[in-house]
Amino acid sequence: MEISTASESDVDNVIALWKACDLTRPWNDPKADYQLALATETSDILLARREGALIASIMVGFDGHRGWVYYLAVAPKHRRDGLGRIMMGAAEDWLKHRNAPKVQLMVREDNAQAIGFYKALGYETQPVVTIGKRI
Repeated sequence: MEISTASESDVDNVIALWKACDLTRPWNDPKADYQLALATETSDILLARREGALIASIMVGFDGHRGWVYYLAVAPKHRRDGLGRIMMGAAEDWLKHRNAPKVQLMVREDNAQAIGFYKALGYETQPVVTIGKRI
């Protein structure tokens, strides 16, 4: 398996993976998210390939205060192979290289499977409320 940084030529395959993993929502444009992540030095999309085939991805960024993780996706037929753990490790390494003191992520409150996965990696739910506004 090989982990590399995504490029513009990967966009269609990565978005197809995100859709296969049910990570996209009608109110978010995954292509715009992808392009914005590649356009700045403070974010990246990391990809895992096996024999040239895309099998996992993760978007990672550092806002100067904390690291953030989005779009952790493992192709359905490759789940339970430890790829989620590997991709989270790659994202954490990316953040450590940028001196990020903390990593955070958001999980929908009804996604018990994802919450359990992150707890198994040592992540804890935080006593905060996420507040947002579309602009």
